[in-house]
Amino acid sequence: MIGGGKGAFIGAVHRIVAAMDGQIELVAGAFSSDPEKSWASGAELFLDPARVYSSYQEMIATEKNLGPDKKIDIVCIVTPNHVHYEPAALALTNGFHVVLEKPATFTLEEAKKLDELVKETGLQLLLCHTYTGYPMVKEARQLVKSGALGAIRKVYVEYPQGWLSTFLEGTDNKQASWRTDPGQSGKAGAMGDIGTHAFNLAEYVSGLEVTQICADTRTVVPGRLLDDDGAALLRFHNGASGVLMATQIAAGAENNVRIRVFGEKGGLEWQQEDANSLVLHWPDKPKEILRTGGPGLSEFASRNTRTPAGHPEGYLEAFANLYRNFACTIRARAQGEEVHETCLDFPGTRDGIRGMAFIDHIINSGQSDQKWIDFKA
Repeated sequence: MIGGGKGAFIGAVHRIVAAMDGQIELVAGAFSSDPEKSWASGAELFLDPARVYSSYQEMIATEKNLGPDKKIDIVCIVTPNHVHYEPAALALTNGFHVVLEKPATFTLEEAKKLDELVKETGLQLLLCHTYTGYPMVKEARQLVKSGALGAIRKVYVEYPQGWLSTFLEGTDNKQASWRTDPGQSGKAGAMGDIGTHAFNLAEYVSGLEVTQICADTRTVVPGRLLDDDGAALLRFHNGASGVLMATQIAAGAENNVRIRVFGEKGGLEWQQEDANSLVLHWPDKPKEILRTGGPGLSEFASRNTRTPAGHPEGYLEAFANLYRNFACTIRARAQGEEVHETCLDFPGTRDGIRGMAFIDHIINSGQSDQKWIDFKA
């Protein structure tokens, strides 16, 4: 692991979900740019002190020379956005698979270069768009893909948060400080942090690609340097239209990611606050509610379900599904076996490129008088 040391948020989540299936073990890390903090973090995690490093460069240089049964297989990068590309590129060029927090990189050009490296090395990269790991999100995707809803006409996706409804970066809150800093986060605030999740979910479930975007982005909290609220109209390659909303200033809102997709034959609806339910809407019969672990679901949903029906499957399980599918793919390819299609169902560099293009386009459109712009990735 690179980053994720004492005081970090997402590193601890990664450690929990990576270990959930017993397929991945944390054995080494450079947990902070401060060597003392890195060593202290490693000690808290009961790691071998010899494999707790003062920098990610030292870790990769040392680990690549260890024996095949000891050296790391995967480098997990949970640093702020401006420290994504360099460690990911270094890991790939030294023979390690990569798990990378979103958004993929600091710029679109870096995302494209990372994609080229993955293709050149033949290694795997997992980009952590967690919400695609939910069983009923996968079921939604398969229903759309099967044609059950007919041709898709309309997509609504939203991600409301309220934790940045005040000038939290003015305190000692580390998470708020780097996420609102253009030097660490990039050109986008809310749209980079959670807007990319909404965008990825819209394309993942609908199976469509955005071709045009018309955005309104704002900075609401005085003194903030990046956007904290925004919305966009979307046009997809099949002629469908959509609406995307992402905000971090909706006071009291938590993380109720929600998507609705409507086709010519019916519609579907999923939200994180009731993650076990997928609601189907039909014009000529009562609505249906499909449930995680229930009968009649696709293999993509059932293979990513962990508990008996009626037991909540939440954020950690969805996140762990990404790691499990990633490990399944790596293991099968290392053994020369065919990779099951459900194992290949995790976000990668293509999603990273489109996510970075989304950031560029939504900020450019939001700041421009010419509102509709072509989406080019």
